[in-house]
Amino acid sequence: MNFQFKPKPLIVKPDRSSGLVEIHVAVLLFGLAGLFAKFLSLPAWCIVLGRTGFATVALAAALVYSKSGPYPKGGKTIALFCLLGIILAIHWITFFHAIKVSSVAVGLLAFSTFPVFITCLEPFWFNEKRRMIDWVTAVLVLVGLGIMVYPSGFRGQVFSGVIWGTLAGFTFAILSLLNRKWVRDYPPVVIALYQNAVAALVLLPILAVVDLRVDARQIGLLAFLGVICTALSHALFIRGLRFVRAQLASVIACLEPVYGIAFAFFLLHEIPSAATLAGGALIIITTVAATRRRVSG
Repeated sequence: MNFQFKPKPLIVKPDRSSGLVEIHVAVLLFGLAGLFAKFLSLPAWCIVLGRTGFATVALAAALVYSKSGPYPKGGKTIALFCLLGIILAIHWITFFHAIKVSSVAVGLLAFSTFPVFITCLEPFWFNEKRRMIDWVTAVLVLVGLGIMVYPSGFRGQVFSGVIWGTLAGFTFAILSLLNRKWVRDYPPVVIALYQNAVAALVLLPILAVVDLRVDARQIGLLAFLGVICTALSHALFIRGLRFVRAQLASVIACLEPVYGIAFAFFLLHEIPSAATLAGGALIIITTVAATRRRVSG
């Protein structure tokens, strides 16, 4: 008898654990992105221009390779996508400016208020009934921000960082609510490509009127920010959602300021004050609770 052994092909199937790893890596990269406001001695708008420009190239290459679609058509749809791109530019400018005028911890913690803005705005946006818990979460976030600001007064760097960071959170909440309509019709990578491209095009003309010099090191950092911390991180997060529940992914995303503060400690030697940590802890706990309720309910 002639026995022939035919080995079965090794097939590695993605599972929940790999999805969790991808989402955590994505959130790590989200947190790392904030540090570029300190790494780069460039104005916030220039950082955003570099970030969105390199991200656009990377996302376009990914879409050509994957042949994903469909793409937006029609004047009204394209106009709305342009509006989303403008809001994205405003969001990232306020985000990086918040960190520039204060610290990574203050900027990230103030920005992390965005889930509460979403929770409070959704009932108005979609004609839903408002619940008392929405007001409770909003008040708790305000208390957390107040704890962060109070020791240094309402005119210092912390106060400025909180104002700009909260504005970044608010604009991101608006962007998220507007995107809610389009994620059902278009792949998230397509939406990200159009928004980054529009944001870059909107900011590009500023270079013609501002005398700005960017060296090779800064270009390299902007490329890393755009390709790794933007395009790759979003791709990993979206891929991870195939294996992990949206509720768990949203809670993990709330760890962005924690990762960012850790990176700032090791790479920039930034040590947050006790008030910043106390107020930030209240904000994170509140946003996690708000996120869990919004996703599950």
